[in-house]
Amino acid sequence: MPKRILQGVVVSDKQEKTIVVKVERRFTHPLLKKTVRRSKNYHAHDETKAFKVGDTVSIEETKPMSKLKRWIVLPAAQAQG
Repeated sequence: MPKRILQGVVVSDKQEKTIVVKVERRFTHPLLKKTVRRSKNYHAHDETKAFKVGDTVSIEETKPMSKLKRWIVLPAAQAQG
C-alpha cells in the first residue's frame, strides 16, 4: 500500500527536529451543498531543521517516531516529482 503524501503550511518550528504542519481539506457539505474547509495539524520530522513558519511543505506517512510524530518532511526536489 502506498504511503500518503499531504501538502500543508508550517505553523510551528519551535521543537527540536519537529515541525507542525497545518493541512487543509475542502469538501462539499452533504446536506447544505456548500464548500467547507477543515484543517488538521500534523507533527512531522525535520532532520535538517530547514523549514520555517509559513513554508509550504509536503509530508509523507512513516512509522511512529514518537508519541505524536508519524510523518516526515519530503525534500523539496522529491515533493514536486
